[in-house]
Amino acid sequence: MRPTAPLFKRRIGRRLALTTKQVNGGFYKGTGSGSMGWHTKHGGYVIDPKKVRTYVVPEGLKDFKLTPFVTKNMEPLRGDFEGDPKGGLSGERYLEKWKRENGMD
Repeated sequence: MRPTAPLFKRRIGRRLALTTKQVNGGFYKGTGSGSMGWHTKHGGYVIDPKKVRTYVVPEGLKDFKLTPFVTKNMEPLRGDFEGDPKGGLSGERYLEKWKRENGMD
């Protein structure tokens, strides 16, 4: 399988993600997680401390003025499924909500 001609002419074709359908058997894409050690011949696994990822929290993070985009003041939302035995899985409730939001077709 090859990319379309316009993509290939602009050299974008070479930067597209490679899939397992584009190559021969035996290709394993993996997850990019990497190994943290090695397997022993007796079936064990030895973890190499140099390969383990460690994350260092910056100093003064509690006094940092910027905040994440998620608000801490949001109240929990409750569903309006009282009286409906199927709850949120009811097809009738879904159609009612769809008609309310999108209008009649």
